[in-house]
Amino acid sequence: MRNKRTSETIARLLENARYEVLPTASTEDKVLEHLPRDRTVTVTASPSKGLEATLDLAERLAGHGYVVVPHLAARMISGRTELAEIADRLVGKGITSVFVPGGDAEPAGDYLDALALLEDLAALGRPFAHVGITGYPESHPSIHDDLTVQSMWDKRRYATHIVSNLTFDPAVVRDWLHRLRARGVTMPLLLGIPGPVERTKLLGMATKIGVGESTKFLAKNKGLFARLAAPGGFTGESLLDKCAPALGEPGALVEGLHVFTFNQIAETEAWRVDLLASLRR
Repeated sequence: MRNKRTSETIARLLENARYEVLPTASTEDKVLEHLPRDRTVTVTASPSKGLEATLDLAERLAGHGYVVVPHLAARMISGRTELAEIADRLVGKGITSVFVPGGDAEPAGDYLDALALLEDLAALGRPFAHVGITGYPESHPSIHDDLTVQSMWDKRRYATHIVSNLTFDPAVVRDWLHRLRARGVTMPLLLGIPGPVERTKLLGMATKIGVGESTKFLAKNKGLFARLAAPGGFTGESLLDKCAPALGEPGALVEGLHVFTFNQIAETEAWRVDLLASLRR
């Protein structure tokens, strides 16, 4: 049984949940059919599809009235000239928020990591009011833990918030949050959690992402498919219940959720709405 504080914390986070989608042919229709216009939608960047797919979908969703956050993967952008063109294009469509991961692609040009792109965004006059960066509660497969925390410290002058990568361990979330705040990283955090997923749809989405990218994705999220697809296994709700005490601490600065939908958009919104309703009863 949840206590009142836990219920209030989870409800607040659900009310401030945004949805990550992948730019496939059916995504726009799914968003329009199942998401109210007050939901924020983030659009991933896929090396196999190219950044144009991300920008195009982001522009179209913005045109429908959604708050949209395109992912500008640093390694997919050739340099400051292209970055300036992208910024002008997005700002012209009323897009005021971006998410800047380093990305897994081979570098297209000058940017080997997110920090280099963030520095150029600042040099271009900080065209976006909101700039998110990645946080790694669990070990990154190729970057030492201390370096990931140091990286967030280095980026703090250029970013406005942190989006955490997926994790399944509430103790890891708690300890990571404490490390961040003790280090003096005070940017607000959006906690990354998976939406409700079905094994067959998840595997199908991995195929759409691309074989090479799926391999990298699985390397970064060991056990993801097994944990999400196991009967009675992991759910976003169970994670929120266990994380809520840490997420609700004064100074935690956890402002909302970043929900990885794997393009199961209808199911994810139904889950959010139903859970919110049960919390309010």
